[in-house]
Amino acid sequence: MDDAATLAALRRLRVLGEGEAITLTPLSGGVSCDVWRADIAGGRPLVVKRALPQLRVAAEWLAPVDRAENEVAWLRRVARIDPALVPVVVAHSPEDHLFVLDWLDPVRHPVWRDELVAGRVDPAFAGTLGAALARIHAETAGDDAVARSFGDPALFDALRIAPFLRYTAERVPEVAARLNAIADALAVRRIALVHGDVSPKNILVGPRGGVFLDAECAVHGDPAFDLAFCTTHLLLKQVWLPEHRAVLAVAARQFAVRYLAGVSWEEAGALGARAGDLVAALLLARVEGKSPAPYLDDAARALVRARAVALLAGETPAITDLIAAWEPR
Repeated sequence: MDDAATLAALRRLRVLGEGEAITLTPLSGGVSCDVWRADIAGGRPLVVKRALPQLRVAAEWLAPVDRAENEVAWLRRVARIDPALVPVVVAHSPEDHLFVLDWLDPVRHPVWRDELVAGRVDPAFAGTLGAALARIHAETAGDDAVARSFGDPALFDALRIAPFLRYTAERVPEVAARLNAIADALAVRRIALVHGDVSPKNILVGPRGGVFLDAECAVHGDPAFDLAFCTTHLLLKQVWLPEHRAVLAVAARQFAVRYLAGVSWEEAGALGARAGDLVAALLLARVEGKSPAPYLDDAARALVRARAVALLAGETPAITDLIAAWEPR
């Protein structure tokens, strides 16, 4: 789909009128989609997002383009829980795997990752984010409509289980059995609506709290994955940004503690134990999987690999204990 087809889709959606001038400015940061800021003469800025069949990573990584429809469904479902948690879906063209969102001014909604890298680490914000994520899971656990709408595991497998866990198991045979066991359990557990990509780059720091983006691999699955995925990012940031290590550790703990305090659909200890296993697996995946953390140098990758393999080879602690023990040097 070229830019002319994108403009045609915007006209069909009545986002762009005939004869109206528009400027599409590519936005950086995504590996799975084309994303533009759309400025229409006389109107407010918008975001246009279109799914790609081949992700922008070194290894071959194909994924179904109907994940755009999955993301729109997640955004709309979460907006029913709290509209402040997500941007507004302005329009959606399923046949083009394209949708349009409200533009959120980056001055008032900076990307959380950028804030962390700049050393503006607010553990209280991390805590509110954990509480908000738990609320999404609590309000969708046991929801038959969610189970029907997000019950197909194909996207989650293609975007998360296969490239992160299965691929890593092939590359690290000494813990392959453990990784495949974690993957097997994750693949069949159906509890609540899982975002699948809760990463600091996909969260905005809004004036009313966190705003979640990029839910294209959402699934009715194990909510422990979302807790573990974001925690993994916060632990890796400690390796990358040693000058901010102490406050990042506090932020990771606040995120996990506030999340676990909101677990009402099952025993929090059981979820925390699963999340610990997943953090260990995801740490290894971020150095050996199809989507390695690009900011880690060779020494950092070696350190993370050794720590993750050690965690997977033994009895992995629950997530809060793992966070407390994570002291990379």
